[in-house]
Amino acid sequence: MGAWRFLRVLGCRGLEAEAIAQDALVLAVQKGIATRPDAEAAAFLRQTCKHLWLRTQRADRRRAERHAAAAEILWRRDLGHDDGAGWLTALAACLGELPERSRRALDATYRDGLSRGELAEELGIGEHGVRTLLQRLRAALRTCIERRRQA
Repeated sequence: MGAWRFLRVLGCRGLEAEAIAQDALVLAVQKGIATRPDAEAAAFLRQTCKHLWLRTQRADRRRAERHAAAAEILWRRDLGHDDGAGWLTALAACLGELPERSRRALDATYRDGLSRGELAEELGIGEHGVRTLLQRLRAALRTCIERRRQA
């Protein structure tokens, strides 16, 4: 699960992240990494995932390498100790505090894939209103998650 989340931090789409994570797991099994301590195995999987992902980034490899290095630093600082479970718990709690309309807007955008136009029609507001609503919701969630993580 941590390898998949790390790949998502790198910017992989869901199916691409699954494929790369599975390849990394196969390599880990082949090399006998499963018998090593959890932290060591997690580090191996993260590094393997990063290298497998970099192979897919042929068009702009230097940018991808900088991106991967930054993602690794952020992962170690914020997510490495629990593979991001604390952030997901904080996100779930923050989502639970949102009004129903706000949750619906987030679900429609990120889960259902509705366009701004479709969401605007559903909510009875303009497309610019949807953009502003989503910006404010993301900022509010970011603040809520950071507050919960510091507590």
